[in-house]
Amino acid sequence: QLQAFGGGLVQAGGSLRLSCAASERTFSTYAMGWFRQAPGKEREFVTAISWNGDSTFYQPSVKGRFTISRDNAKNTVYLQMNSLKPEDTAVYYCAGGPSTAGPYDYWGQGTQVTVSS
Repeated sequence: QLQAFGGGLVQAGGSLRLSCAASERTFSTYAMGWFRQAPGKEREFVTAISWNGDSTFYQPSVKGRFTISRDNAKNTVYLQMNSLKPEDTAVYYCAGGPSTAGPYDYWGQGTQVTVSS
């Protein structure tokens, strides 16, 4: 089970850090990803990290602004979001699976991020 939290309302240019806590002890064997869904749009990939943190992948629009990391000792993955833009507004979901390329078998409930202009 995955639980995402840390969303909120922030002004453009601001920062937020999302966290996703896993209850499974097998968390450390999963690749983890963050996805987002804006109103009226399809869910899209944001970023992913390999099980050991050695590999990370980013959607081009967030590269250089967002950083994914994980702490396997705490069963937690993080998404540091800097220089936020109004177009980053969405519900953000964390997900876990066998590979950063998917499929993602486990999903959190989502946390709302709203960026005001």
